[in-house]
Amino acid sequence: GVGTIASFATDHWLVGGGIAVIGIIIALIIFLVIEGYCLDIVKFGINRENRGPEVDVVRQAINGLKLFVVNVVYMIIPFVVTYILGKLLGFVGSIIGLIVIIVFAFTLFMAQCRLAKNENLSDALNIPEAIADISRVGILKILALIVLLAIVCIIAGVIFAAIASLGDAGSTISLILSGIFEIYFLFVAYRASGLLYSNA
Repeated sequence: GVGTIASFATDHWLVGGGIAVIGIIIALIIFLVIEGYCLDIVKFGINRENRGPEVDVVRQAINGLKLFVVNVVYMIIPFVVTYILGKLLGFVGSIIGLIVIIVFAFTLFMAQCRLAKNENLSDALNIPEAIADISRVGILKILALIVLLAIVCIIAGVIFAAIASLGDAGSTISLILSGIFEIYFLFVAYRASGLLYSNA
């Protein structure tokens, strides 16, 4: 009796655990493919192509993994530097570290475009060249794009909030519209990033 129950519970635990692991792997692959697809949108913008990219699961998943590596590298470095400066110089070090974080945020933007252009991880991790790309593209142009996209998001957020305030039906409509908007907004944002980098 007890052995049978224990065996049954163990078997179901293994099955449930296996399904969970498979689900996580599938979700991870989908995430990487989406990231790789977004890189392709940037690439098409850089090349000034007027069509959308096709789905290429294997290549886009690999590129999505490369993008993950790039993001981790460009995020870890400034935070480590900020931590060290904060310990050594206190408040002044933290301010310098904040400046480093901002610079690396712009540099990460360039690194993502470099990866989209060549699909080459070493090019994307070439920090000096990524920094040089900021001046080639123009920091004012980058800031203008960021501000413009932020304004669009704020306006859209206000509109969706107003629709949601109309009641349950308004909340549902707002949720649907915001989902559609998010997809198109990301497409436009990534394409705009590519078009901007095409001037580098």
